[in-house]
Amino acid sequence: MRRQQGMVLDDRYVPYLQMAGLYHLARLNDRWFRLDEALVSAFVERWRPETHTFHMPFGECTITLQDVAYQLGLPVDGRYVSGCLSEFHIYIEGGRPAWVWFEELFGVVPPPSQVQKYAVNCSWFQETFGECPEGADEDTVRRYARAYIMMLLGTQLFADKSGNRVHIRWLPFVARLEEMGTYSWGSAALAWLYRCMCRVANRNVIKLAGPLQLLQSWIFWRFPRFRPAGFETFSWPLASRWSGYIPSSSEKGPRVQTWRLWIDRLQDREFIWMPYSSPDVLQVVHPEVLEPRHMVLWRSVTSLIYFAVIEWHQVDRVLPQFGGVQPRPQAALNIDFLMSKDGRGGDRWFPSHLQKWHQYWEDRTESVLRFDVVANPGPSHLFLDWWSQHGKRFLSPDPQLGDPRAAAIPVEASQRGAGQVPEMDRPDDVPDRRRVDRRARVGTRRSQRDWGWLERAMEAGDEAGPARGRRRHHPGRGRGRAAVHAAAPDPQDDDDDHHGPEGGDGAGAASVAGGSTQDGVHGVPTDDQPQQDGTPWVIPGSQWQDFLGADTLDPDFGSPRFLAEISAIMQEDEPGRRRPQTPATQAPLDVDLNEPATTPVGDQFALGGTPHFAYTAASQSVAGPSAAPLHFTPPAQPTPHEDADEIEDEEPFIRRGQRPRVPRRCGTGSHLFR
Repeated sequence: MRRQQGMVLDDRYVPYLQMAGLYHLARLNDRWFRLDEALVSAFVERWRPETHTFHMPFGECTITLQDVAYQLGLPVDGRYVSGCLSEFHIYIEGGRPAWVWFEELFGVVPPPSQVQKYAVNCSWFQETFGECPEGADEDTVRRYARAYIMMLLGTQLFADKSGNRVHIRWLPFVARLEEMGTYSWGSAALAWLYRCMCRVANRNVIKLAGPLQLLQSWIFWRFPRFRPAGFETFSWPLASRWSGYIPSSSEKGPRVQTWRLWIDRLQDREFIWMPYSSPDVLQVVHPEVLEPRHMVLWRSVTSLIYFAVIEWHQVDRVLPQFGGVQPRPQAALNIDFLMSKDGRGGDRWFPSHLQKWHQYWEDRTESVLRFDVVANPGPSHLFLDWWSQHGKRFLSPDPQLGDPRAAAIPVEASQRGAGQVPEMDRPDDVPDRRRVDRRARVGTRRSQRDWGWLERAMEAGDEAGPARGRRRHHPGRGRGRAAVHAAAPDPQDDDDDHHGPEGGDGAGAASVAGGSTQDGVHGVPTDDQPQQDGTPWVIPGSQWQDFLGADTLDPDFGSPRFLAEISAIMQEDEPGRRRPQTPATQAPLDVDLNEPATTPVGDQFALGGTPHFAYTAASQSVAGPSAAPLHFTPPAQPTPHEDADEIEDEEPFIRRGQRPRVPRRCGTGSHLFR
């Protein structure tokens, strides 16, 4: 796992690496490592994204900030590693456009063939900054040190699945080398490892990225059963102990099954809860790691931040790794919605976009767990009893296990006591409900949001007219959203607010949202108002004269000529509105309007299939009973032409049965309800 082939660790880089807090990682990176893919795959199978822990037969365990500090020698306390990804000139004071800033910092710009969007090929860094020339001035050494740090971060700690590209998101950090030591590189690396293991838990993902040397070294230190033989020399950082390890080159599939069976047969005593308390480790540990400001955060239940990646440090589920007794855990924090955020879909300033979770890291010292440390840490009797009933303990087939679930809970678990986790304020769950919300909107107007571009375009182009009636609960997107002051905003419309600020007069939006308007304007009922069939929602007391007397009528509708014309039309319609309406309806006719007409149509219009007596009999009309019967003589049948084709001998017309109408399959999902 040596990621920086061709990038020599020059002694002239050491002051800059120490200033950035990455010197120990650079020393670790200067050695050869090989990854045992079968062993790592068997452990990743045990990873549960909902708890951020490995589910073992004896309980839960995980990688914590303490492991990152000891294994990689990274600082834990500091500012979160966040910001923006590429638009530095917009979000950062003193920032430049991405490639302009790149040229200022490195003195050269990679050719287009070496760039993919905002990522540069590692081969270009190796060829351009592989070895610092002898006698180089301070500015040249500084540029080479920046390139080495970019490669160190992009390939050792925060590698993606490509493995051969480095993102330029690190430009603001390497531009201020003196400030890089103030960041919490340990928490960012752990957040990225958590996210990579959560992604690979998806059955469709087959590649694993992230700081995998941390994962493999954690396995070797915590599980003596899986350690390679002959690696007994300790050095700092502790992950360097396994440098030179060469795993077996046999087929991966059978080896994964073997490791899986070994894990299923693990016992409580085969896991080292506190491996860093041995005297051999204390002899090589760096004093900086043991500073109180770093050690106190090992037991902090807080957020882990790496730009848009937000994970949760759930050490309350692994208290034995810090010398405590593990009680029955509480429900895990649901952050499925945050797991769907990876920075795609446009750049933004993540400390503001995810401000709540960044604030949790700012308040990290307030969420430190305080519990009793015992001589024999481990899970309590209550935890093991709960774990045997609800935990996902085994993955191998039952015949291979010999049914170890029948084993009794060890006696030492009862001697440890019950254990206790202090009560703490925890954030609210943020489940990923996007799919549920989409299904709930199937067949409704809200499901047509993506296809409402024409409506939005018409609203956006109507700058002069007022904001008239909207849909229910939707005050409108183009005008008046800022002017709605009578009602609270709809939380379902949060997605639309990201398109930018919206302004306008907002006259119609306020009336629609509040359910009450000025006189003469039609409104939309609120939730607590009953709907009356056949009656438009008109505000009581509204008058046409009040509408004509509105101050905004002239600029809205044009000129006084329009007012005169519309007034004349209303006066002509006034007698018709005063005419009394009769409640009578037309008498039903015993005919089938879908059949062909039995009487040819003459000068008067007649419905198809209307009998002859219908023209003479008095009938009920819309205006009431007829005063006198109507006498109508059906027209004579026209004489057929002698040369006309005879059709009597032909077969009668057979009407084909109608096919039942089936709703089309479309984007609304209406086919789901058939």
